[in-house]
Amino acid sequence: MNRPAHLLFAASALALASLPAAAQTSPAKAPRAITASGVVEGAVEPSGVASYKGIPYAAPPVGDLRWKAPQPAAKWRGVRAATQFGPRPMQLPLFADMVFRSDTSSEDSLYLNVWTPVPPPKVKASKLPVLVYFYGGGFAAGDSSEPRYDGAAMAAKGIVTVTVNYRLNVFGFLAHPELTAESPHKASGNYGLMDQAAALQWVNKNIAAFGGDPARVTIAGESAGSFSVSAQMISPLAKGLIAGAIGESGSLLGLFAPQKLADGERAGAAFAAKIGAPNLAALRAMPAQQLLDAMSNARTGFFVIEDGYVLPRAPDLLYAAGQQAKVPLLAGWNSHEGSAKQVLGENEPTVENFTAALQKLYGDQADTARQAYLGDGASANDVTAAAVNLASDRFISYGTWNWIDSHARNSGKPVWRYLYTRARPGDPGASHSAEIEYALGNLDGNKTYAWTLDDRALSQQMQGYFANFIKTGNPNGAGLPNWQKAQPGAGSPVMLLDVAPHTIAAPDDARFQFQDAVAGKKR
Repeated sequence: MNRPAHLLFAASALALASLPAAAQTSPAKAPRAITASGVVEGAVEPSGVASYKGIPYAAPPVGDLRWKAPQPAAKWRGVRAATQFGPRPMQLPLFADMVFRSDTSSEDSLYLNVWTPVPPPKVKASKLPVLVYFYGGGFAAGDSSEPRYDGAAMAAKGIVTVTVNYRLNVFGFLAHPELTAESPHKASGNYGLMDQAAALQWVNKNIAAFGGDPARVTIAGESAGSFSVSAQMISPLAKGLIAGAIGESGSLLGLFAPQKLADGERAGAAFAAKIGAPNLAALRAMPAQQLLDAMSNARTGFFVIEDGYVLPRAPDLLYAAGQQAKVPLLAGWNSHEGSAKQVLGENEPTVENFTAALQKLYGDQADTARQAYLGDGASANDVTAAAVNLASDRFISYGTWNWIDSHARNSGKPVWRYLYTRARPGDPGASHSAEIEYALGNLDGNKTYAWTLDDRALSQQMQGYFANFIKTGNPNGAGLPNWQKAQPGAGSPVMLLDVAPHTIAAPDDARFQFQDAVAGKKR
């Protein structure tokens, strides 16, 4: 679905084009900005920042453009309204915590949103640092309209903030032999990552019109968004477009590596056969909702591909070789990324049951695993904590640590590591994605929880750390507890993010040394 454009006289656009970019915004009027595709008109929000929603950064990937690299957005004449979020990507209702402000879902979903401070009238604003945020959702769901990703709070701190839609699931990550054959790069899959890179290219070309500095772009994301950050840092498509990176829970350097292209092609061909599509033409002719439903019925999922183009080689090899973007990195994870039941099932948290679970998972390495995660003299509480840690590591924590450690070893740039432990009111622990509203200043966008003064104080501190990092590459600043740089190897300083944030020594070295051994990795 194309977003409506409000056409005005061409003369008004020409008059607007003569204004300097920093002077285009006025608190008394709807703010406007001139992009390479045309003029957009946003709105001044109650918080006092300007927002521009639903800006197309690429052509709709429909018809013959389904499963092709994103193409340039069409230009428009006059002034285009930018006050409504664009359609969210096609997806199944997978996660109960996702709340969308977009009106509908559509295959035509390549839109982004910009929040920017409103400069005083007749005052030229200096170029501001930029945050580009990628949403999570397992590369299967998510949308830039979710309230937890709203950019107004960060814009109020002097940061031009951008959220980006990208293709998901079968639309974003299908590999297929025919797709590889038709590609000029002889690669397929990773269309969602291509979308993200296209958005970064759009930012580089257009963000100055919104007061942003294209040379000071920090990319960030949570879960699949954090995986995406780790991918863009090693992708040639994003080379030179990134000045800093923030990763919240996840990277491509974990226990579930991207598929090789040949394996992805076989999986894609098998999926097509299973849903009765004999060739690529039949797949492209299938209506989007029918294709989505077929994916659900086939119980098939899609993930990032080591395709030789977007990702030239395996991510861990690229990072080990120092071929990633040489930029500061702030990254970490939450204390309860997984649950004890993922290890113990319905069994009681006893040493015997935990040992039996380890035996199933690790065989003759079970005793080593038990020592790494539980140690000696354990109580039921210790077993529960150990099971949570193991589930978290197998899911996302180990991969995030591996990314942090590899970047610290091979980039020559500062790395800042955190462990987030604050549970939302009423929750049993700091679960996966719990930190997002705190870090981006969006507690009030989540009506599920009765936020306390402690929650709000932590949110202010986390916003401060993130904002400082986006502005300077260093999270430290006035009024915040000191955050020490991470170091490769054992004993690295870690910022514990909870009420009264403070630095601790890494509490998980033995766990990650064990996971390294399981993965056959030497540092």
